[in-house]
This record gives sequence, structure tokens and C-alpha cells, in this order.
Amino acid sequence: MTTGGPKRFYEKAEAAPGEGGWRVFLDGREARTMGRRSFACRSKALAEAVAGEWAAQGAHIDRNAMPLTALLSAALDGGPEKAGEWAEEVLNYLGSDLVCYRAGEPALLVARQAEVWDPYLDWFAAEYGTRLVAVTGLIAAPQPEAALNAARRDLSEKAPETLLGLKIATAITGSAVLALALWKGAFAPEAIFSASRLDERFQEERWGVDGEAKARERQMEAEFAGVACFIRLIGRDR
Repeated sequence: MTTGGPKRFYEKAEAAPGEGGWRVFLDGREARTMGRRSFACRSKALAEAVAGEWAAQGAHIDRNAMPLTALLSAALDGGPEKAGEWAEEVLNYLGSDLVCYRAGEPALLVARQAEVWDPYLDWFAAEYGTRLVAVTGLIAAPQPEAALNAARRDLSEKAPETLLGLKIATAITGSAVLALALWKGAFAPEAIFSASRLDERFQEERWGVDGEAKARERQMEAEFAGVACFIRLIGRDR
């Protein structure tokens, strides 16, 4: 009976200092990404966590049980060439950010969106010096150029690992504001994910839970928890 994963080919996995920071070693040899690059990063905590995922494998390697390894591999293989693209994907969400588009009714949803999402807009204004515009309905409203420029400066020259993490967090939540708040440690990851699901959970209260939709949400929540851990281990100064 096979597991479908490759057979484990090493005994020991560990993180150790190397060129450019920290590297992951398997039986003394450098571990390699899918693109055959060395697993190298400036964060000791992330390198140790990735090594821990390799060490935790059984007789066969289960890639699904190695989310940090997968994220670091993708970031390293993308490299500086993709970093700018990832940053722009995050910034593009600010033009149509989830927390900026509000319902006109019912009153309970309007109040709940204000209660949950306004603190994130308050935080963004304090962090970046300009408040984003919140509108009712789906008609796009241009956001202040100063806000976009401030966020762009903040992401300038950040490590590919950070920018990939932010890109994924933004895609999961539908919000660059929520992703940036995650990166800065401004709110708990659980609160941020819950804020991103406000509309869906409001509909559940009114119409009941859809099993398939809830299963998709649980998968998204697991993915978000993985990328939140990844971003935390990288550190906010990267």
C-alpha cells in the first residue's frame, strides 16, 4: 500500500547558518526547492520551522503537510523577478478593497460592517497617513493616490517571501487592507479572517449553513492560517 508521496530519503533535517542567512539541510546536504534552488532565508525562525516540517515526515513525504516549505519554495523560485508583480497584485486590491464596499441594507448588516470593518480603515489611515474611501454599493470609487503611494513605498524592496505571503493573504481575504494589517500584526489572524467572511456568515444566520460552502471556508481558513504563520515567521522588517 502506497501513500502517493515520495519515499523519505533522509534521516535528519535541520536549519543552520549559511550564505545569505539560514538554510535547511537534509543529512548535511542543502534541501532544494521545486526549482532546484537552496532553501535559504534571512529568518532563523522560518528556516527552523521549514526544517521541522521535513523532520516531521514519516516513511513517505506528504507535501500537503508542509505548507511553510511550499510557500518558501514558491517565493525562492519566483525570486526578485516576481516580487514586483506580487506587490502590484496587493496594491491593485486597494482600488476595490472588500472593507471599502458596504451594503445599503439590511440595517443589521450595515451596522455590522461598520462595527467590524471601520477599525481596519482607521488602522490603515493611522499607518499610511490617508483614509480610504468607503462607499455603498458596487460602483467603484477612486481611492486617494496618496494612500496607494504610501502602501507602495512600504512594499518597496521587501523580500519575495513577504510579498508572496501578502499576495496570498490578499487573495484569500479579498482585501489588501486586511492582508497589510496581518503583516503589521495590528489584529489577530483569527479576527482578520473572520472579518473577511462577514458577509457570508451574515447570510448563514439568515438562510442557514450550506455544507459545501462551509467546507470551502474551512479550507480557506486553513490556508490563511498557514500564510499567517509564514508571514509572522519572516518578520515585519523583511
